[in-house]
Amino acid sequence: KESAPGPGSEADGRAVAKVKGAAVSLKPQAVVMSEPKSPTPTSGDTYKGWLFKWTNYIKGYQRRWFVLSNGLLSYYRTQAEMGHTCRGTINLATANIAVEDSCNFVISNGGAQTYHLKASSEIERQRWITALELAKAKAVRMQAESGMRLPEEYRRIPEKIQSTLRTLNSKVEDLATCNDLIAKHGSALQRSLSELEGLRVGVDMGDKIKQVTERATLFRITSNAMINACRDFLSMAQSHSKRWQKALQTEREQRIRLEETLEQLAKQHNHLERAFRGATVLPPSFRGVSGKGDVSDEDDDNEFFDAMEEPFDELSLASNPESPQPLELEPVRQRRTRIPDKPNYYLNLWSIMKNCIGKELSKIPMPVNFNEPLSMLQRLSEDLEYYELLDKAAKCHSSLEQMCYVAAFTVSSYSTTVHRTGKPFNPLLGETFELDRHRECGYRSICEQVSHHPPAAAHHAFSEKGWTLRQEITLASKFRGKYLSIMPLGSIQCIFDKSNNHYSWKKVTTTVHNIIVGKLWIDQSGEIDVVNHKTGDRCHLKFAPYSYFSRDIPRKVTGVVTDKDGKAHYVLSGTWDEKMEFSRIMQSSKGENGTEGKQRTVYQTLKAKEIWRKNPLPEGAENMYYFSSLALTLNEPEEGVAPTDSRRRPDQRLMEEGRWDEANTEKQRLEEKQRSTRREREREAVKVASAHPDTYQALWFEKIDDLVSGETLHIYKGGYWEAKEQGNWNMCPDIF
Repeated sequence: KESAPGPGSEADGRAVAKVKGAAVSLKPQAVVMSEPKSPTPTSGDTYKGWLFKWTNYIKGYQRRWFVLSNGLLSYYRTQAEMGHTCRGTINLATANIAVEDSCNFVISNGGAQTYHLKASSEIERQRWITALELAKAKAVRMQAESGMRLPEEYRRIPEKIQSTLRTLNSKVEDLATCNDLIAKHGSALQRSLSELEGLRVGVDMGDKIKQVTERATLFRITSNAMINACRDFLSMAQSHSKRWQKALQTEREQRIRLEETLEQLAKQHNHLERAFRGATVLPPSFRGVSGKGDVSDEDDDNEFFDAMEEPFDELSLASNPESPQPLELEPVRQRRTRIPDKPNYYLNLWSIMKNCIGKELSKIPMPVNFNEPLSMLQRLSEDLEYYELLDKAAKCHSSLEQMCYVAAFTVSSYSTTVHRTGKPFNPLLGETFELDRHRECGYRSICEQVSHHPPAAAHHAFSEKGWTLRQEITLASKFRGKYLSIMPLGSIQCIFDKSNNHYSWKKVTTTVHNIIVGKLWIDQSGEIDVVNHKTGDRCHLKFAPYSYFSRDIPRKVTGVVTDKDGKAHYVLSGTWDEKMEFSRIMQSSKGENGTEGKQRTVYQTLKAKEIWRKNPLPEGAENMYYFSSLALTLNEPEEGVAPTDSRRRPDQRLMEEGRWDEANTEKQRLEEKQRSTRREREREAVKVASAHPDTYQALWFEKIDDLVSGETLHIYKGGYWEAKEQGNWNMCPDIF
């Protein structure tokens, strides 16, 4: 460009000739692509109709709606279910089809699933057999076409696409050259015309006219070259666009086929899991008439809750005009709102967990890299974050209304776990944690690790608002390969002073997913029965496990509050990570018959009202282990706490400060000290000929039989807060 030849020069002519030649003669070879046959069936490949399916020896054959499509045979209870609930599916590519008699036939995939079916007539049976055999042949052919080894021409598509892109890129370069030349020759032509206009009349203009003619010719040639290059580029782009659209369609069809296969595998996996565990039978209040049947999705007879407009204003459950309003309590101190950000230390979780499959993890030492800087005792104390629910429950006159608040409190304790993938520190034997919020919130809480193997923690909290909460939790955890299951054993109890209502319940299973690969995430699943032992009232809560194929919202929780006679009075619904709502039941009725003669219960309720909502996380929580505002304060140093308090634990403090290498060293020292102390206790037990090798006795709790709930658990025996007031901790063991 810096020494560009002048207009009409030989070099300029060669450039134009090159562009023109390229524009006219460059016709790249069309990319030939092998296009697999479309796996998507036509409407003729779908066959639908009623068949009778064998269920069990009690109910015999039951009428079901069957749909044959895409090589899959699926069935539903009714045609209306096709849009949302499939009861079972068999992949015909791996299925055997056998005729038993004139109307009966069997479809089996090798043992995991077997459908015994009966048609209304021999002609109808033959129609189904013909459709099934054709669908199976096509499914086998489609499966072969989508095997691991693709055809040679299909596997070479990326190279051909690259070649096409190179050709198109050269065309773009030709267009750019044409554009430069048009601009150059256009400017030269404009200058020549301006010079020609400036000449005086009578002056010889032959040379100038010749120059204008030459430059006009060059401008015309480059313009024609540009037009031809544009035409070729457009033609080539359109040609390959069609091929690429076909290739994209093929990819979409294969993706659909893979998704269908994945769904089938997931359903088979679910079927095998349920067959292993046995079908879960819900209590009569939830399930209606129960009966044994085949293990399938048909067992899921959920209740339907129909809301209607509230005809009158419902009083708040906690309203009590006779009760005096609580006094405003002034905070005694400003508590911290931040902790040091979590360091970005990488450690391969799988490198450690791969040797732990099937083992009890509480007995396996783990580095602090997988922890959060809180102990299990502090995590138990976090259950009190929504203590206001118990304050409101204490004001209720009706035990059924009180049950709603207790049930909401039960759900609220899981809200802090949704992002908390870090493991809390296992408490040392004799370790304690106090949470004194008497002046701010009206309650005091004390926890103690009362056993080491199995690890068990006892918790006691009491409030001046008239309630007492106590629990003893033993955690059992198993690594299953892809996920980690944490099963809390033990029970939680809540007693209200005024009414003497005594509630108890247990916790659900926590599952940590994606241990091997992917982002860790937590799910809560299972069922809880909150029981009022005084009145017989009960709330059955169901935590739905996450399912990729479910239409329900994730982390869903539903519940029904019933009296001692089983009559339902309230329904609760929501999610354990966000909020819960409750509705008063005005009328209940039996719906249409479900599976095996079971009936759904339909509730007509007043408009739902919010009973609990999760507090927002503090700013920057993602860098602080996703701690809540309460959790941020739990490990804050405090004066006067016992020498066994979790706040004084050195490895946990070092981890909070970001000194993880030192924390791991200190953790090993503490664990070895604990083992040494245990061996010493065992030697002492041998000397006194004790029947129990480990003679450890908890300091602040004692094990008793609770006559109300019928359970054996550690109950607070008193003395802690008096010892704190006196500053006398001589009885505390040296564990740190």
